[in-house]
Amino acid sequence: MKSHATVLALLAIALPAAMPAQTRSAADYMAAIEGAQPTAGPNDLSTLTITALMARFNVPGVSIAVIRDHQIHWAKGYGIADVATGAPVNTETMFQAASISKPVAAMAVLRAVQDGLFTLDTDINKILTSWKLDGGEFTKDGPVTPRTLTSHTSGLGDGFGFPGYDPKDSVPTVVQFLQGSKLSNVGVIFMERPPMTLMEYSGGGVTLMQQALTDARKRPFADIMRDDVLRPIGMTRSTYEQPLPESFDRNAARAHSGEGKAMGAKWHVYPEQAAAGLWTTPSDLARFVIEVERSASGQSNRVLSRAIVQEMLSPVGVGDYAVGFAIQKMGQGWYFAHGGSNWGFRGTVLAHKVKGYGLAILTNADQGGAVANELSRRIQRVYEWDSFAEPAPRGYRPPVARTEITVAESVLQTYVGEYQLSPQLSITITLEEGRLQALPTGQSKAPLFAEAADKFFLRVANVQVTFTRAPSGEVTGLILHQGGRDQTGRKLR
Repeated sequence: MKSHATVLALLAIALPAAMPAQTRSAADYMAAIEGAQPTAGPNDLSTLTITALMARFNVPGVSIAVIRDHQIHWAKGYGIADVATGAPVNTETMFQAASISKPVAAMAVLRAVQDGLFTLDTDINKILTSWKLDGGEFTKDGPVTPRTLTSHTSGLGDGFGFPGYDPKDSVPTVVQFLQGSKLSNVGVIFMERPPMTLMEYSGGGVTLMQQALTDARKRPFADIMRDDVLRPIGMTRSTYEQPLPESFDRNAARAHSGEGKAMGAKWHVYPEQAAAGLWTTPSDLARFVIEVERSASGQSNRVLSRAIVQEMLSPVGVGDYAVGFAIQKMGQGWYFAHGGSNWGFRGTVLAHKVKGYGLAILTNADQGGAVANELSRRIQRVYEWDSFAEPAPRGYRPPVARTEITVAESVLQTYVGEYQLSPQLSITITLEEGRLQALPTGQSKAPLFAEAADKFFLRVANVQVTFTRAPSGEVTGLILHQGGRDQTGRKLR
């Protein structure tokens, strides 16, 4: 028996992503994602509504933006932004993006490259004026550079995340952090290996790049980000200012524990702005993603040219990272992505390199990553992304030319019903205005065209459906044919 994943792959090809756009509204997509899912997922989370999912992991608030065709298809907030006040999450509520700050900051680095301040391969010590990196023997054959710092291939071995600081506490400057000041609550950065040897995630390296960009521009980092990236893209609910100004804090989420409770301070302060300091919304992150997508296809250049934005989408040659983003193959698609984890905040961004779709999800609790991952999976399924697609089968002949014939409605009526292909997946056949329609679970209707009294075909793909009967003449099931493979379905009603 073929796996459930194979069945889904067949149906995903049979019913292409273009069809739902004709028949389903944004509200339909939202409802499909918010409700219990028709297909099984990890840890039985598919059985939960979004409200139950949030309760399962003690996540008070979630905010989502979904991208389709290089546009925000919909955005919505769920739950509570701050358990101390009961303020609700809406699409304007700001969350800490945590490490998603890194690719946004990387765009400003590339803007400086585009403006001629330095190159991606300039020795970082030639850019820095306020502090110098001691590379020792590790840099004798090649320096640490902006390219290696933004792709985690610099050879730095700090190996720590940033816990942030209570707003009441003294906060070190970036230079003090680099110097190993006692004010810093993390260790010092140090060289562990030559650059471009291995990839090792390094928030300290990104913070070093922050200081280099600040030295090169001779301006505060938050101002650089505002003027070079955020404003040009239209990210009006975003800032790298630390601590968060009161004007933004009026609609900002609180950090919550793994139990969904307040933890004292509303949020922590991050002087490591490039690595962890962005406050934003999923809609603003979606605008950032769309700008990357559109710049890469030559449709926009509000920040970067088409040529230079490719640095954000092309792995540097060691590890999984380009400049800023992780690049990964999922199913049959190539995606750029980044996750984020700060004190009381979790989030994720994922987008296709060429197809114009993506998502941004932010949460305000320590277990929010599980919620974000499940919602990402649902969005990919419901929107039929190629992240779940299988390679096209090989070794079968081209499609045969097929001619539609007329079948009496009395015969067509016998095929109406629900056919189960797996415990989680069925196809409902309806008769509408004299034509059969096939509706797989969680997908959209596709018209069937008769080539025999019991055999039908789709015009959108090389797929056929044959209905089977018992000796008595009763319709008992169907067979889905595609690419030399058959999948049977039993008629339930």
